[in-house]
Amino acid sequence: MLKRIPIQHLTLGMYLHEFCGSWMEHPFWRAKFLLQDPDDLARIQATAIRECWIDTDKGVDVAIGTASMSREQVDEQIETDFSLLEDLPPIHVTLPTPPPPPKRNRQPANMQSELQMAASICVKSKQAVVSLFNEARMGRAVDSVGLQSLVEEISDSVTRNPGALISLARLKTADDYTYMHSVAVCALMIALAKQLKLKEDQQRLAGLAGLMHDLGK
Repeated sequence: MLKRIPIQHLTLGMYLHEFCGSWMEHPFWRAKFLLQDPDDLARIQATAIRECWIDTDKGVDVAIGTASMSREQVDEQIETDFSLLEDLPPIHVTLPTPPPPPKRNRQPANMQSELQMAASICVKSKQAVVSLFNEARMGRAVDSVGLQSLVEEISDSVTRNPGALISLARLKTADDYTYMHSVAVCALMIALAKQLKLKEDQQRLAGLAGLMHDLGK
């Protein structure tokens, strides 16, 4: 039987079936194994993961009276929560009128002045790509619409001075390689699309493809 238990109730001899959290939050290359090593138990309890699933047919069960939930109980709780939400009255929210989009700056700039703006765009771009990869790892749909404004900022920087942002994005450390490589490819794709004199929407599409091309990793 599968049971969901708090990590503090995990003991040696239990069979770990699944961690309740991202695979990036635990230090093991696999999630299913018999817990026999005290060091492994200590490493699990030191993570940010708070709950896990154990298989009592393959290992030790929780002590009598210890809080746990079976798969059926979890599913039932989810159904109950959804039914309660369905019974709530509709909420009507009046959203404020969004402010007009900021005016885009595409005037040519020298390398020195553009490097300062490009540095800020690189920081923002790296954060966006890290978030993009994390969402993909968790199996969530990619919000490509939300990346459009970022692609436009990169496009404007390439328009002002194509060498600045591309040069910065290529100066990547080993830890940042995948993320900043995606930003560099985005800028290069936009620069190529401009060189080919493609329409602006096609330039944005090419940049978005460059930003997301490594998502399969």
